[in-house]
Amino acid sequence: MSSELKILTRDVEASVVPVGTKVTLQKGEQAHITQSLGGTFTVIVNGNMFRIESRDADALGIEISVAPPTPTLSGPLTQEELEKKVWESLKTCYDPEIPVNIVDLGLIYDCHLTSIGPDNYKAEVKMTLTAPGCGMGPVLAQDVQNKLISLEPIDEANVELVWDPPWNQSMMTEAAKLQLGLL
Repeated sequence: MSSELKILTRDVEASVVPVGTKVTLQKGEQAHITQSLGGTFTVIVNGNMFRIESRDADALGIEISVAPPTPTLSGPLTQEELEKKVWESLKTCYDPEIPVNIVDLGLIYDCHLTSIGPDNYKAEVKMTLTAPGCGMGPVLAQDVQNKLISLEPIDEANVELVWDPPWNQSMMTEAAKLQLGLL
């Protein structure tokens, strides 16, 4: 895994991986970026792993690019089109320790959309983690919720962490296994 060295340009809040505890990394510390996927950064500082959110990319000396507005469609999405957008959005969420999206890792067990009004939906997601003791669960669940709420027709998103069935490597897609060198 390659690592890009950055010097923190300001104090920045980060989550300790894998426990999820919030800490403040100090201006001037050396941070080695090991992963920058899905809009977040996994860094190593003083031998410990942390996750920094995209809104704090400037602390790493990285310019935050504003995504262009989503093009307006000529009419409301069909439920099938929205479901496709939901799954595409979920594929932009990453475990900070594994460079594969959470869908291909097999962490999303269920995603159900319910109409709550004209052109308004509620998303309900059941997801798991690679290990029950992982403290990053609430961070990843919040990431999923934020990605779903950012989709225009979704007004509510509930994400439930479940442990049954327990996750195992057979739940990963072939592409994920290939990417991680398991095939």
